[in-house]
Amino acid sequence: MSSLRSPLGKVLGAGSAKDGTEHFWSQRVSAAGIVLLGLWFVAASLGFDAIDRDGLIEWVAMPMNSILLLLLAVALAWHSNLGVQVVIEDYIHGPFLKVVSLILCKFAHLLAVAAALFAVLKIAFGGAA
Repeated sequence: MSSLRSPLGKVLGAGSAKDGTEHFWSQRVSAAGIVLLGLWFVAASLGFDAIDRDGLIEWVAMPMNSILLLLLAVALAWHSNLGVQVVIEDYIHGPFLKVVSLILCKFAHLLAVAAALFAVLKIAFGGAA
């Protein structure tokens, strides 16, 4: 049985990474979640008459709002990480720099979502001063 791969492809071993479909669906599902949660957030923020710190903290401390804010933070970080990963994979060509960039990207997104989760949870459980 003959192969349809080019001779250069055979030598380099460059073929499908077999994760394109998963990445595609992860981006679409996270985008749909961001749209739904974003609509909720915009609608809820339009309900504020005046922006004051105490009112905002009280709003965030409500259980449903806390849960939805946590979900929004995770969805935004996940979706952003997927998008930046594609940009790095497409436009950084040096193997070492590509790997380092991908690792730094993951840690930056992890740090950002951890800070968001900490802030919301601290307010939700009454730790905001």
